[in-house]
Order: sequence, then C-alpha cells, then structure tokens
Amino acid sequence: MSGRQISIEPLTREAFAPFGTVIDKAAVAPRPMNAGKARRFHDLAPVAVADPDGQVVIGAVEADPYALPLRLNLVERHPLGAQAFIPLNDAPFLVVVCPDENGAPGRPQAFVTGLGQGVCYAIGTWHGVLTPLDKRQDFWVIDRSGPGVNLEEHLFGEPWIIAFA
Repeated sequence: MSGRQISIEPLTREAFAPFGTVIDKAAVAPRPMNAGKARRFHDLAPVAVADPDGQVVIGAVEADPYALPLRLNLVERHPLGAQAFIPLNDAPFLVVVCPDENGAPGRPQAFVTGLGQGVCYAIGTWHGVLTPLDKRQDFWVIDRSGPGVNLEEHLFGEPWIIAFA
C-alpha cells in the first residue's frame, strides 16, 4: 500500500488503549442484581470531563452507512470531555483514530468493531466521524455538555484511503 492508505484492523483493548477505552461487556464479570433476574456489567469505560462547568450527558445518534474504501478527509477531537459511542445493534462500525503530533493529527489508524463493542474516545483524541459500514445504525452517545468550545476539526490536505487489506 502507498503512504496514504490505511488498513482496517480488528478493534482490541490493547491496540485502542492510546486513544481511549473499548466498551465490551466481555471484558468484565457481571454482577447479579434485581434478585438475580439481571446482570450488570459495571464500569466499562470512564467518561471524563475536563472542566468543572461541564457535565456528562447521554444522547442518541442515527447514522447512515459509509462505503469502503473510505476517503478520510476530516478528523475531530473534543478537548473538554471524553466521548463514548455504544451501538444499539450488532452491526460492525469503523473506528478511526490518530495520535496527536504537536496539536495536529498524525497517521490515522482504523479498526472495525466486533459484535457488541463500542468505544470511548479519551479527552483530546483525534478521531473520525461515526462510520457504520453495512446499514443505518443507532447509537447511544455519552459525552460532555456545558460552556466552552469542545470541538476541533482538522481537514487533511490529501485524503487517506481506508480499506480492508
């Protein structure tokens, strides 16, 4: 592959650790609750807020699918709070992240989620937009609300092409 192409890898806790947390109930043992009729998978990911005036909020997103290969032109980050996406169905979605290189995004990395996995981007992590692959998908989003600018966007001068190897 040329220098502007990115191969998609499976999403693992270890590979994603520099960018945040994989949300996957397979990673923790459930706690019984409600007289044993329910199981709670507690503390799957922290959702940090970087300022005292911000708060954690829960929202919903309906996202249309993208076709591969994907032309990645834009990434964003949130300097005041983490951001988590939890799918409401078992379809995979693409997760694109970039290391920070002196305030700008470095070379992107691309992951495909496994069944039931979500992600929580750490504060300030450069990431792509929500990218379902096969069909329209619904997500819970947990992130920060409050005063201040919590969105930075970066347009690449030349797009990155993302595809399965």
